[in-house]
Amino acid sequence: MTFRTAGADDAEALRDLERDANLVALAHVFPPDRFPFPSEDVQARWTQVLADPAVRVEVVDGDTGLRCFVAWDAVTLRHLAVHPDAWGSGLARAAVARAADAIRAKGRQPVLWCLADNVRARAIYEHLGWETTGSRREAVWPPYPVELEYSLRESGRG
Repeated sequence: MTFRTAGADDAEALRDLERDANLVALAHVFPPDRFPFPSEDVQARWTQVLADPAVRVEVVDGDTGLRCFVAWDAVTLRHLAVHPDAWGSGLARAAVARAADAIRAKGRQPVLWCLADNVRARAIYEHLGWETTGSRREAVWPPYPVELEYSLRESGRG
């Protein structure tokens, strides 16, 4: 698995991977018949993220599109997705470690926000040493589910 820095021309592929992962992992939170994937808004967000010099976005390419993406800033693991065909491959673990190591290298304690009902993601984060902080907020996408803040323990594997 080789990570590369994403560029402005990756916005569409990032949107596609986010859609493919969310339609499998989060269909119970965002039922597609009630809350269709907001393709235009997500692509616009990726365009902004990719243009932000404070955010690092890395991807892993596959034969038919992106297999994984991870994005972080000075403190926060902001975005992570692995294509469902690559679940269990170690990509999520490697991506989280990349972000956590980069944040720790700057002397900061990594944090992230995760949907409370994203059981699969929460299990991975907790396995890697992340703990909930007790902070909660409403997600930005309808139906506005609850997100939980996580922080990586000092001894966490990221």
